[in-house]
Amino acid sequence: MHRLFGIETEYGIFVEGREASDLVAESMNVVRSYPRIHATAWDYKDEDPRRDMRGFRVDQLSSNPEDARFDRPEQAQLPRDQERSDRVLQNGARLYNDHGHPEYATPECRSLKQLAAHDRAGERIVLECARRRSSAGRIVSLYKNNTDYHGSSYGCHEGYLMKRDVPFDNIMAVALPFLVTRQIYAGAGKVGVEQKNSFDLDAPYQISQRADFFSVEASVDTLHNRPIVNTRDEPHATSRHYRRFHVIVGDANLSEYATAMKVGTTALMLSLVESGWTPPLRLKNPVLAIKQISRDQSLLWHVDLDDNRSIRAVDIQRLYREEAARRFRGEDDETDWALSEWERLLDALESDPMALADRLDWVAKRALLESFIASEGLSWEDPLIQSLDLEYSNVDPDQGLYHGLEQSGEMLRLLSDEDIEEAVAHPPADTRAFIRGESVRRFAASIAAIGWGKVIFKTEGHLTGLNLNPLVDGQVAALNRNLCAAEDIRQFAAMVKEGAKGDSP
Repeated sequence: MHRLFGIETEYGIFVEGREASDLVAESMNVVRSYPRIHATAWDYKDEDPRRDMRGFRVDQLSSNPEDARFDRPEQAQLPRDQERSDRVLQNGARLYNDHGHPEYATPECRSLKQLAAHDRAGERIVLECARRRSSAGRIVSLYKNNTDYHGSSYGCHEGYLMKRDVPFDNIMAVALPFLVTRQIYAGAGKVGVEQKNSFDLDAPYQISQRADFFSVEASVDTLHNRPIVNTRDEPHATSRHYRRFHVIVGDANLSEYATAMKVGTTALMLSLVESGWTPPLRLKNPVLAIKQISRDQSLLWHVDLDDNRSIRAVDIQRLYREEAARRFRGEDDETDWALSEWERLLDALESDPMALADRLDWVAKRALLESFIASEGLSWEDPLIQSLDLEYSNVDPDQGLYHGLEQSGEMLRLLSDEDIEEAVAHPPADTRAFIRGESVRRFAASIAAIGWGKVIFKTEGHLTGLNLNPLVDGQVAALNRNLCAAEDIRQFAAMVKEGAKGDSP
């Protein structure tokens, strides 16, 4: 797909006998239960969530006043990085707690199947941690979802490397209609509405868990006053050449197919941005539209444009798909797969959305809940239905309803269990994540600092820094193969430095 991408998932957590104010400590304990080789010296120096891609830096980020009700006084005194328990894993991923949630960030991937495998590897890794923590005391349950059903949301963020020289206005023009309408196949589904005063749109079932929680078109914030287009400027690469397009509007998917399509179509959208294309339409009110689409019980998903016309979300997505096919078909197998599946999805969403119950989370969940409601004589308002909604996302295969569908052969699989176990233990072989993972596997005790774009070793009192930022757009696979032959840390570092020099843009 010609770019690096990754997914960061915050997991919902429930600990038997604990309150919301205990969840920061409990999430830290879950992360600290990780039993395999890891490094802990995460370097925050290159992270600046207040830097905006529009060319300025905000004084502070918005925080949700509701969250503050559950913070303990001693937590308020801690710097943000001291609230975290970081683990950098030998598969190149990062496991940590983001305030009151365990979070897993996949390694950088260059393949949709590769990314889907590493995303699912995260489910197995956090489950292993939860089970170890449970064996030491209270039962811990983790959920791959985006809401606590009491007005708070936590994210599943995507990151895409893209060119720096694309004007911001072009990014907005292309990304905004796309992200508002992408939920028709990328949504995870949700019972009820949490923001009931928002535009007076009630619904027993929505197609998106996150749509309730967006209130502005663009900003750098992620925790409150959330934007549809996030403008955070943290490239994790050479900043004069690249930026990272940070997507916070998406749901956490359990379906491998939905994950691959969510990322594949977004990568193609960014290729359209970089090619200079802009769509011949503008949404009248994107913040209203993202909620209307999510809550539309007719499944027709009409959206108002700024010229007072109305158009279906399916037709907006089809506009992007047809332009991407015209420009990019034939570039590689995964591009062609994504384009073909995109068309197949849109055709089905237009004619019979419920026929996609074997591959889209929101459809699978809705079909499951509708069947239960009919068999038990219940209504959507029954509290049991919301409990089943939550259990759909339980990461424990013995408890999660999604896993039950998968085990009974009712969900389309793109991966084998062996693919996922490979991703649990090993980094992608064709991205810079391999260098991070190998550094952890072979030299964890010598790591003084580590991040997305760097590794710093401390040996015999001397620091050796490796700059991974240039290693995002070249033939990294060849370097990675050669690194396997490095006899010691000195030779390993020398080979990485030489490879980074040759890969600089």
